[in-house]
Amino acid sequence: MITTCKTKVLSLSMAISLSLTGIANADVTDKDIANDQMTTNDVVSYGLGLRGQRYSPLDKINIDTVKEMRPVWSFSLGGEKQRGQESQPMVKDGVMYITGSYSRVYAIDVHTGDELWQYDARLPDGIMPCCDVINRGAALYGDLVIFGTLDAKLVALNKDTGKVVWKKKVEDYKAGYSITAAPIIVKGKVITGVAGGEFGVVGKVRAYDAKNGKLVWERPTVEGHMGYIWKNGKKVENGISGGKAGETWPAELWKSGGAAPWLGGTYDADVDLLFFGTGNPAPWNSHLRPGDNLFSSSRLAIDPDTGKIVWHFQTTPHDGWDFDGVNELVSFDYKENGKTIKAAATADRNGFFYVLNRENGDFIRGFPFVDKQTWASGLDKNGRPIYIDSNRPSDPSESKDGNKGSTVVAAPAFLGGKNWMPMAYSQDTELFYVPSNEWEMDIWNEPTAYKKGAAYLGAGFTISAINKDYIGVLKAIDPKTGKVVWRYNNYAPLWGGVLATAGNLVFTGNPEGYLLGLDAKTGEVKYKFNTGSGIVGSPITWEMDGEQYLSVLSGWGGSVPLWGGDVAKRIKHLNQGGSVWTFKLPK
Repeated sequence: MITTCKTKVLSLSMAISLSLTGIANADVTDKDIANDQMTTNDVVSYGLGLRGQRYSPLDKINIDTVKEMRPVWSFSLGGEKQRGQESQPMVKDGVMYITGSYSRVYAIDVHTGDELWQYDARLPDGIMPCCDVINRGAALYGDLVIFGTLDAKLVALNKDTGKVVWKKKVEDYKAGYSITAAPIIVKGKVITGVAGGEFGVVGKVRAYDAKNGKLVWERPTVEGHMGYIWKNGKKVENGISGGKAGETWPAELWKSGGAAPWLGGTYDADVDLLFFGTGNPAPWNSHLRPGDNLFSSSRLAIDPDTGKIVWHFQTTPHDGWDFDGVNELVSFDYKENGKTIKAAATADRNGFFYVLNRENGDFIRGFPFVDKQTWASGLDKNGRPIYIDSNRPSDPSESKDGNKGSTVVAAPAFLGGKNWMPMAYSQDTELFYVPSNEWEMDIWNEPTAYKKGAAYLGAGFTISAINKDYIGVLKAIDPKTGKVVWRYNNYAPLWGGVLATAGNLVFTGNPEGYLLGLDAKTGEVKYKFNTGSGIVGSPITWEMDGEQYLSVLSGWGGSVPLWGGDVAKRIKHLNQGGSVWTFKLPK
């Protein structure tokens, strides 16, 4: 619903407001999105470019000038609906578009910080988000702002008025489905995954016509389920994911196999492929589902025109620790022996950093990026983990009472060496900047059975910090060697995204509330500003009227306070919030 005036009065007031502020109403085109990384006057894609590098060529704010950067406005999301604010802002023609907790969308005049409109989704009482009521951002296309809701819908709003243009049910929230990720736009299609792996859902990636919301194709991410494509309005079978049911799953477990692609995807035009990661297999108790359990805990390369899976790479086959495989796969090129390698990199929850050939999914190299890793001793020549069998939680059916398996201490904890928070890649330093966490967990297995809409874990756990002085570590990693060039330790876990710029700066935020600007080559802190609540959003930068601006959402929340155990107790004093902060250099 619109929470300001309605119908003609609203439309007229918005038109007058846009006219008075000098804001144009240009549509967002496929070309705008394709060129987003190198066009500096807007941000029209999640990741500042579909490859997800989160790099900007702007350099007016640099290591010499950043000390003068100061806030120019702050906008409050208002009300009591605070919780975690994990959104990445979008900016187009002087308007910023953000999503907030509880499936809200705002349009803000970037000259003044004034609200232009607000949309609140009508959420039912029975939503079942696993990991806070967050939303990570919207997509822009044509004259639309498109986002996913906690009750698993896609909603397209007119970007100038906030009115609903179309709305589609993606999946049934009563079965545990939700959407928290920012959708992406590729070739006029809005493409989204779904969340819900803790409820035994079947993961799916879906593509819709961005202009009208008509379904184009559907690709299940669990082996054995049929994919579909819509031709001339008719639903046509488009091949079973994996070719056959039950090849890597026992019995009927594939029918509730999880593997939710809950983080959304990236796209690389060079190879014309979508890259989506998939979540944990269901249930967590791995002894109930022997086998590799495709395509859980994997990276999938998907044809954007048909939804066919072109290749896959599984980071944790037969996942027994809830490591997932959803973390973003970021395309980048590098030179080796005079040849350009079309690569892609991902920092997995399991603690390994992987470099793949993005053309065919071949494993190039992998290495640990966390300090402590107990579940695997390394990777083989194909990138498959070499398991330490004694560190897999045991089968509860073999215990004395049959109710609880033995406890193991596993590192990283299931929240991961890196979780959802996006890393950045600098084209200048050729380094990845990875927000990571050093923690471990006690984990054990329990009996469980699938019931629609109920939690489907079969495991228990407690998380604890490995070090007294820090949990979060921002690391600068060379993907060609695995060397950690520098690190910045943070007392609380890092849970926000990273931005790299040509100004030799890396920006991120921490739960203590600080926006941090660090030297991209050394890690030296060049800038600190406290926003009043923890930062778990992703910063952006853009240029307007000849000046460079930087914005980030502030608002503590996300998975850590809900699932963090002893870690959550350690940071329970941190205040919630909900605001956007925008900065620039003084004239």
